[in-house]
Amino acid sequence: MPVMDGLTVQQALSERGNKMPIIVLTGHGDVSVAVQAMKNGAIEFLEKPYEKKALLEAIETGFSRISDDEAQQGLKNEAVAKLTRLTTRESEVLDCLVEGMTNKAIADELSISPRTVEIHRANLMEKLEADSLSAALRVAFMAERGRKEAR
Repeated sequence: MPVMDGLTVQQALSERGNKMPIIVLTGHGDVSVAVQAMKNGAIEFLEKPYEKKALLEAIETGFSRISDDEAQQGLKNEAVAKLTRLTTRESEVLDCLVEGMTNKAIADELSISPRTVEIHRANLMEKLEADSLSAALRVAFMAERGRKEAR
């Protein structure tokens, strides 16, 4: 390409927030270019001449990735919506549960009785439509709650 090479285009798309899968087709591929393309998020790196089957498989992989990303985003949106149903105190209890705290430790942390923690916990479980602690934690993690250290 006369103005920008493929890696530059890929970088520009990334900087603009592109979430679409990228397949790199090149006539001048070498290992360093392939490595850089893959590090930048390309799902496939094909050298010309390429086999039609390889390109079709790469495109199918790209469509699968789009479907998976849309499904993940849908689950995340659903989890965030459930979390908005919680009161401030229920959210605090959930945050403590995400940290792995026991009811007694949560009661001490929030200066409330263990029985009050149990009530808030039962309410948040109902609002999150969770039948177990692990189900409630899955909702929290899906909404990226409690991952401040990872950011």
